[in-house]
Amino acid sequence: MTELTHSVEPPVQGTEPAALSRSEKRRVILGVGVGNALEWYDWTAYSIFAAYFAGQFFLATNPLTALLGTLAVFAAGFLMRPLGGLFFGWYADRHGRRRAMTTSMLLTAGGSLLIGVSPTYETIGPAAAVFLLAGRLLQGLGHGGEVVSSFTYVTEMAPASKRGVWASSVFVFVTIGVIAATLLGAGLTSTFGPDAVGEWGWRLPFILGGLLGIYALYLRRSLDETPMFKRQREERAAVAAPRGRGMWAEIWKHRKACLRILILSAGGGVMYYVWAIMAPAFAMGPLKMEPGPVMWVSTGANLFLILCLLFWGRVSDRFGRKLNWIVFGVGSVVMIIPLSMILTGGDGIWRLAVYMGVGMILVAAPTAIMPAYFPEQFPTHVRAVGMGMPYSLGLALTGGTAPYLQAWLYSLGQPRVFDFYLIAVCAIVLTVTLMSPETRGKKLTN
Repeated sequence: MTELTHSVEPPVQGTEPAALSRSEKRRVILGVGVGNALEWYDWTAYSIFAAYFAGQFFLATNPLTALLGTLAVFAAGFLMRPLGGLFFGWYADRHGRRRAMTTSMLLTAGGSLLIGVSPTYETIGPAAAVFLLAGRLLQGLGHGGEVVSSFTYVTEMAPASKRGVWASSVFVFVTIGVIAATLLGAGLTSTFGPDAVGEWGWRLPFILGGLLGIYALYLRRSLDETPMFKRQREERAAVAAPRGRGMWAEIWKHRKACLRILILSAGGGVMYYVWAIMAPAFAMGPLKMEPGPVMWVSTGANLFLILCLLFWGRVSDRFGRKLNWIVFGVGSVVMIIPLSMILTGGDGIWRLAVYMGVGMILVAAPTAIMPAYFPEQFPTHVRAVGMGMPYSLGLALTGGTAPYLQAWLYSLGQPRVFDFYLIAVCAIVLTVTLMSPETRGKKLTN
């Protein structure tokens, strides 16, 4: 673990972005944010509606088995995210952050649309799961590319003194996308009832998400490329974006930063999915809470998360990025078991509200600054690929498997085993944080 420690290198040939007008700032944040919202709307709709359409794609003689099948496909989407992070990271470093954001968004929207129109098990038998899997794999590939390109774009466009606040806007829009999917779930359930949503209503969010991708495409095509990438492109002969063996050699040169991001994203990502994304599906599925109240509690919790994200973004700009990670690590280790006991301790929708509310305070601390802290670890010519691959891999290892593992261990009557697993991951995150460099105010280099 001592290999992770290194000092921040002095800036060389830094290219800070020019001061933007208020309208230009709004255009940048909105262009990136709306795309992020749609990406995560599509991604979250799967987890929220999994309990509804589980029996549509798998033989539904055992509801838990069908749910586990849909969660396995959920995890498969995560396996594509490292590939998306690697490919679109290289693409963003070679051809531009804006082009990578646009292309990755189209893949995610296409995957969502495919899920929305897929035939069911009753129609074509076991082959129905293939359509579901294909749509989810497209979402995973596009989502991995969206993360690396949008994180890098926002970091390079933001003033050095305000990168934390700008970074928090990324997950503010992510949360808006989550809320939109949750509200739609609550509205559909309240209007048509759980049976109708399970029969056909679950398709509407996926079809809508695919169609709204056209609007986000329009916004992103009007964005400017970042000044740092422009300078790199002009100096291509001197500092070229690496390809093939050169790319891997460059990643190896920054292996300490890659390993750091792998571990931190694994810990922060798994808790984000447990507390903010999968809690409603777990409450409706194994815990058998009423879908309507669950959706409204989830909406309120995510609105609260927006406030927490903005708060923690400002904290990181004033006191440094490491403080956020320390608060998260210590708080999670202490609170994981008590919160789990509250959630699974009996009836009452208040249990889900407490579980998600406290979780949002803690998980917002690292989530708010990931879009700044991770790209700050690398020079411009490998910033996207160097950050994107370990970030996506970390989420695939923990976030993608957590929902399945949680539901399976609960079905075996062993929920505490899952809690101890989460505690171990968060303890490792805390250790790595203490050994990592501070990057607040760091000048980005070519």
